[in-house]
Order: sequence, then structure tokens, then C-alpha cells
Amino acid sequence: MKKKNRGKGGGPITNEAVGAENYGTLSYIMESPQEKGVIWTGSDDGLVYLTRDGGAHWQNVTPVGLQECLINAIEVSPFDKATAYIATTRYKFNDHTPGLYKTTDYGKSWTKITNGIPAGAFTRVVREDDTRKDLLFAGTETGLYISWDGGKAWTSFQLNLPITPITDLRIHQGNLIASTSGRSFWILDDLSLLRQYKKDVASFSILQPSPAYLVNGSSELDKTDTSFTGLDKFSGVNPATGVVLYYTLPSLKDDDIIKMDIRDAEGNPVRSFSSKGDSTYKKYDGGPNEEPLLSKLKGVNRFVWDMRYNTIPGVPNVYIESSYRGHKASPGKYTVSIFMNGQKVMTDATILSNPLYQIDAATYKEYHTMMNDMEQEVTMMHQLVNSLNTKKIQLEGILNSLSGDEKYASLKKGGEVLSKKMKTWDEDMVQRRSKAYDDVENFENKFTANYMFLINQTESDLPRVNQPNIDRLIELNKTWATLKVRADEILNKDIPAFNKLLWAAGVGAIWEK
Repeated sequence: MKKKNRGKGGGPITNEAVGAENYGTLSYIMESPQEKGVIWTGSDDGLVYLTRDGGAHWQNVTPVGLQECLINAIEVSPFDKATAYIATTRYKFNDHTPGLYKTTDYGKSWTKITNGIPAGAFTRVVREDDTRKDLLFAGTETGLYISWDGGKAWTSFQLNLPITPITDLRIHQGNLIASTSGRSFWILDDLSLLRQYKKDVASFSILQPSPAYLVNGSSELDKTDTSFTGLDKFSGVNPATGVVLYYTLPSLKDDDIIKMDIRDAEGNPVRSFSSKGDSTYKKYDGGPNEEPLLSKLKGVNRFVWDMRYNTIPGVPNVYIESSYRGHKASPGKYTVSIFMNGQKVMTDATILSNPLYQIDAATYKEYHTMMNDMEQEVTMMHQLVNSLNTKKIQLEGILNSLSGDEKYASLKKGGEVLSKKMKTWDEDMVQRRSKAYDDVENFENKFTANYMFLINQTESDLPRVNQPNIDRLIELNKTWATLKVRADEILNKDIPAFNKLLWAAGVGAIWEK
């Protein structure tokens, strides 16, 4: 390769005679990921050379008329082996003009592609996305720029990135990683949104989410909170640990509701969400958390499904030191549907297994079956507890409303017997006197708490079912079978029989909304 001699360094009075500055030096070497033996080089005096035979022969492919400069970066297109980009700088000549160039014919001809990058933002690096053709990112002295059309036009893509020199860029596992001068490394998580962006996107649509791994831990980005900027003053922020969903909405009325439905590959329901909160939800210590709400702002909205099944309902004001969260879904395909004013959009979501654990499909299935069965049982238990407690309160209200007339004596006695029977069953199911963690020392946990403890103990980042948990489940299910028979007797025999007496006395009946 031929190099430009720079001549003597320094001057005009003192010559810097070290010598290192006198000759051009290779500043960048890029081996083509598309073709074996194709190598591009750039030098610190503005020359670009190309070999297509592993270095046996080299050709000067420097853009015609390129002034002396530093070839700071070279990028070979992932989509076309003849297409390459170079980022040049001339700031050492006090020239801060952007200098990006593109070739589509192995350097035979070049086009300058800096339209939209302002003067002063001299260029350091250019990269092309490895999934969407012509999606380019440029790092400059004053920040980041993006092009959707192969470099014909650029716009600022600063977002929350500080105004700082971008020294290099890399696209890795669907993320854009930026190194900066003095501002550390920055990562733009999940390029799927950019890769699917269209100017003419429908006002109601859902984008294809990136595959999500079953990982441990959590992140601030798991929450759908538009006030969170992605920054933390004291620590780094990990990517979201769930399936990140983006959807677009038109302008909606205040009373419009959108809903999301998630199902597995067989069409079985997994989880549902809404933009409207549950009016019956009541927050209390030792109870389940409120379900996250769907945002319904105009434009692009973001929501993170934590990969979990439906939350287990609680018993109002009953403290249980336990997690009510449903278990995490197994690896596989899921469908996500969003409903708005009679319209529906849907997409697929993929959950990938944690590569750190060697778990086969049969093990995942066994784990899911056991967890799902237990969660459904506790759901039914708590619904039954709540239903019978409502009926018991009604019964007590009816009894209190009866006068002391002798004609109601028998009715009141029968009602008191039924009330006591219902109370005894309720006390066997839940502990209503506990209000905080340490209360368990004085007020023993009851059946549903023990069942939920088994669920919590069975759930694991290693989704395997062990024999002791199976044995414990068998024990609890035997107890539950007896408790359920007692509840069925109250619901299907005792209450209907007492309602007949109430109707006969012209009082009314026990009912539930």
C-alpha cells in the first residue's frame, strides 16, 4: 500500500523529530463478515484500501477528492457484500465538518451521506443494523444520529443520552451499545421498535416483541412507567426481564377501555390486563398487589408482561406472608391480543429458556402442570371463602333484624347454628386475626396459607418438581377434599334449606351479588 508522507513534524521553528508522525498509519481494519479474504483498511492520512484475495493484492479505493483525514471507522453492510461505509474526521485540521461516505460497488464510487448532521458534529463511527437494511446509526462529536434510508437523511437520536462524543457503536443481541468520551457506556435496549417503525403505521397496531429469556432478577424497566428515564443515580439499569410489548393507539375517550389477552400455543388463557383498574380491589397488608394497567395514550405505548400467569386473589384483610403471583410461563410461543372499541390486533410472543439451565420440555411441562393446578385450587378456595363470608355477613344481618317475637325464635336458633357452622369453616380456611408478619406467633396460619406456602416453595428459577413437594401436595389435597365437602354442604344444602324458612317467614333470603 502506498502512504502519504507527511514531512517534518512541528515547525516552522522547532522540528518534532520523534518520527512517528511522519508516515501514515493504519487506523482501522475491517474484515468482511460476508466474504472470506475481503479486508478493508483505513489510514490516519485518509487512504482506504481493499483486498479481495486475503491480502495478496491491494487496491486503493479512497473516495475521489477526499481530503487528508483520519479514517476512524469502517462498516461492511450485513446485507450487501459490496456495500461499505466509512466515518472520517478532520478535527486535527480544525475542520469539524461531518464526513460519512458510502459505496455499493467495493469502493469504485462513493457517495457522501451527511445530510441532516449539522456542522460541528464531526463523525467518528457509522454502523448499519443487522436486521433492518438501511437503518444506520452515526456517532459524532456531539451525539448520536439515525438514518432510515441508508444515509440519505439523518436526524438526531439523542433521547436521554448526554451531549458527548460517541467514539464507537456496536449492535449486539438486538441492542445498540455506545461508547462515549467521558460518559461511560450506554445501551439502547431492544431495537425491535426501531426495526418495525414505519411512518404510515396504523393508528391501532401492535408490534412484534423480541424473544425474551426466562431470566432471574428484576429491572426498573419491568414497570410501565413513562416517568422513568432509564437512568439510576447509583447503579446500572438492566434490560426488562419480561416480554416487552409496544402498541399504538389513536386518541381515546376517558371512558374507553383497552384490554390485553395472552394465551399459550394451545389457546389456553394465561393472563389478561386492562386499562381500567379493578373497582373491587382493596390494598391491605399481606394481600396481593394490584394488577398493572395498560397505558392508553395516543401514539406508541409500552407494556411489560412479566411472563407470569394470573395473580391469585386474596381474602380481604386476611394477612398471609406469601406471594400471590402466578408462576412464570414455560418457553414457547404465545399470542398477545389487544382489544379496543370492537377492534382487535394481535401478535406472537416467544419465551426462550434460560441457557444457564439444562431443563427439557417434559420437566417444564411437569412444573407448569403442578403450579397451575395449585394456583387454580387456591383461587377457588379464596373465591369460596369470600363468597361464604359474604353470605355469613348477610345471615348475621338478617338475624339482627329479627325482632324478639316468639315466632322468630326457632328461625333465629337455626340461623345461629348455621352462622356458627360457617364461622368454624372460615376459621379452618383462613386466619383473620393476623395483621402483620409476627402475628403468626400468636395466631396460627390456617389452610390456604399453608397451601400458598407450598406454591411459593415449589416455585423456583429452576423449574423442577421434587418429591417432597409432591408428597406435601397430596397431604394438603386430602385436607382440602374434606374442607370442600363441608363448604358444599353449607352452600348446596344448609343455605337453601334455611332460605326456605326465611321465605316462609316472609323475611327474605341469603343471596350474593
